[in-house]
Amino acid sequence: MENRFTEGKFDAVVIGAGHAGCEAALALARTGFKTVMLTLNLDSIAFMACNPSIGGTAKGQIVKEIDALGGEMGINADRALLQIRMLNRGKGAAVQSLRGQADKNYYHTVMKKTLENTPNLKILQGEAVEILTDESGKNVSGVLTSFGGIIECKSVIVATGVYLNGSVIAGEWRQNSGPSGFQASNGGLTENLIKHGFTIRRFKTGTPARVDARTIDFSVLEVQDGEKEIYPFSFLTESVPQKQTPCYLTYTNEKTHQIIRDNLHRSPLYGGLIKGTGPRYCPSIEDKVVRFADKERHQLFLEPEGADTNEIYVQGLSTSLPHDVQKAMYRTIKGLENCEIMRYAYAIEYDCIDSLDLLPTLEYKKISGLYMAGQVNGTSGYEEAAAQGLIAGLNASLKMRGLDPLIISRDDGYIGVLIDDLVTKGTNEPYRMMTSRAEYRIVLRQDNPDFRLTEKGRSAGLVDDERYNRYLKRVAEYEKATSEMNILVKPKDADSLLKAHGYDSAKQGLTKGDLIRRGISLSEIIESLGGFDGISKEILDTVETDAKYQGYLQKGLEQIEKAKKLEEKSLPDDIDYLAIKGLRIEAQQKLDKIRPKNLGQAGRISGVSPADIAVLMVYLKK
Repeated sequence: MENRFTEGKFDAVVIGAGHAGCEAALALARTGFKTVMLTLNLDSIAFMACNPSIGGTAKGQIVKEIDALGGEMGINADRALLQIRMLNRGKGAAVQSLRGQADKNYYHTVMKKTLENTPNLKILQGEAVEILTDESGKNVSGVLTSFGGIIECKSVIVATGVYLNGSVIAGEWRQNSGPSGFQASNGGLTENLIKHGFTIRRFKTGTPARVDARTIDFSVLEVQDGEKEIYPFSFLTESVPQKQTPCYLTYTNEKTHQIIRDNLHRSPLYGGLIKGTGPRYCPSIEDKVVRFADKERHQLFLEPEGADTNEIYVQGLSTSLPHDVQKAMYRTIKGLENCEIMRYAYAIEYDCIDSLDLLPTLEYKKISGLYMAGQVNGTSGYEEAAAQGLIAGLNASLKMRGLDPLIISRDDGYIGVLIDDLVTKGTNEPYRMMTSRAEYRIVLRQDNPDFRLTEKGRSAGLVDDERYNRYLKRVAEYEKATSEMNILVKPKDADSLLKAHGYDSAKQGLTKGDLIRRGISLSEIIESLGGFDGISKEILDTVETDAKYQGYLQKGLEQIEKAKKLEEKSLPDDIDYLAIKGLRIEAQQKLDKIRPKNLGQAGRISGVSPADIAVLMVYLKK
C-alpha cells in the first residue's frame, strides 16, 4: 500500500462498532485509556441488524450481568424500550428472563451519543485491513486502515460482527455486503488474520422481512402486551415505561408450507449457494418446514421496529428464498394477506475464527494484546456479543495496567459459561446462549447479578460510584430482608396462613422462609403478619426466591465448591501433553491445542475423559 501515514498514537483500537465494539471501547476509555473505535460507517454504530429486541431466554441474564459489571447495554436498552416482558413466567425462577422490544433507531442514536461524549474515546470511520505487530510478531503494535493510516497502539480488539467478507443472499441473488446494505469489510482483514495464524470459518445467519404496518390487519391477531409492574434491565433505571407498544401473534399454515416446499429448489440453502453453517436454534422458515414436517404451523411475532417507523419485524419467518416467493409466502399468513414488504428477508454469510485459539480473557494465544469479541468468535446475538466486548475490553485495560485479568467463572455468571464454552469446547455453528448450558442456573438468576459481579466490576475499575452506592444499598436491603425471613413466627400467628393452604396448625414456631417453602407467598405473609418495611419489590422477590429454592441452592453451592477444587489445580503453561503417558491420543491432541489453565477447564474439553483427568492429577502430584 502506498502513501502510509500516522493516524495517531493510542493505547487501544477497537475494530467494529456493533454491540461488542461499543462495550469494548467504553470499557477501555472509561478505565482511562486513549482509545479509537474504528467503524465502516458511523450510521451502523450499535445497529440492530436482526430483531429489534434486547434480552430473551438466558440473554436477559447476560444483559443484567453486563450492567452489574459496569457495561452500557442495559442502560441503553431501558432508554429505548417500547415494551418489556418476563419470559417463562409459568416456569421456575432459574429460567425466567427479561425481554424488551427496543426502538431500533433510538437505540443506535443514544449509544452513538454516549460514545461520542465519552472522554478518551475517538470514533473514526474507516476500514481496518491489517493488524500490525512488532518485529517478533508476538506483540500488537497497531492497525492499518484502507486509507493508509497507521494507528499505533498496545491493544487491539477485533469485533467485526457479520461484516468480515459479508455476503447477502436471497434466492439466486447475491451481493457482497454487510446487513441492511451497509458496506462489508472486504479489504483483506481476513487474509491478515490467516497470516497471523487464525483458523477462519464461514458462518451464516439470516433475518426476516420487514412489512408495512399500514397493510397488516391487526384486528384478527392475538395481542401481546408488555408488563408495567416489572423491573428494568439496569439497576440504574428507576422504572419501565408505563405506556408500551403491543406486539402481535400469528402463525404460518399449510398454504405457507406448500409454497416453501414448492420452491425449495430455488432456496440457496438447499441449492448449495450458501456454504456457511447456520444457527441450530434460530433456523430459517424453510429449514423449519423441512426439519419439522409434522408441524402444521409455526408461531410468528409481529414486532415494531420503532416509534418513528411503520416497519414491522416478522419474528420466526427468517428466509433466504427469492423475493417473489417471499411475497407470496408472507401473504398466506393470517393478518398479512395484503401486506406490503418494505425490506425483503435475506441470509448473510461472514468470516469468523475458531474460538479455541483464544485464552479465557479472549486474548489471542499467539499475539499479546490482540483480543477477539462478538460474532467473529462464532457466536450469535447482540447480548453474547456485548458480553464478550466488555470482557475483552476490560482485560485489555487490566493488562495495560499490569493487573490480574478478569475471568468470570461458570458459577459467577452466564458470561462465564459463554466464554468458557467458546475457549474450552469451541463451536462448529453460531453459538447461542441458553439456560440449559448453565449447570448452576439456579444460582445465576437475573434478580441477583449485582450480588455476583458488581464487586468484580468495581475491582476492574469500571463500576463508578453511583452504581456502586446503589449496589451497597441493595446489599443492605437484602441483608435486612434475609434476617427478617429467618425470624420465627409463633404457631398461633401462622395458623390462618397454614390452614388457608391446607396445612394443620404448627406445633412449634416456623420462620417466614419455612412458610414460603410450604407454598405461601411472601405477599400473603406480609399482608397477614406485616414486616419487611422499606424493602423494594426487587429485593423481596430475590429473598422469596432464595427461600423457596433453599434446598436446590444449597446443593448448587455444594457442587460449585467441588468444582472449585479442580479449578484451583493449575496446569503449567509449558506442560508437554504429548509426552504424558496414559493420556489417550485424542486427549493429548485436544489438551495440547487448547492448553487449559486448570484441571476444571481440562475436564470440560470435548474428548477429554474423567480417566484422562485422573492421569493429569497423578502427573501434577509427581
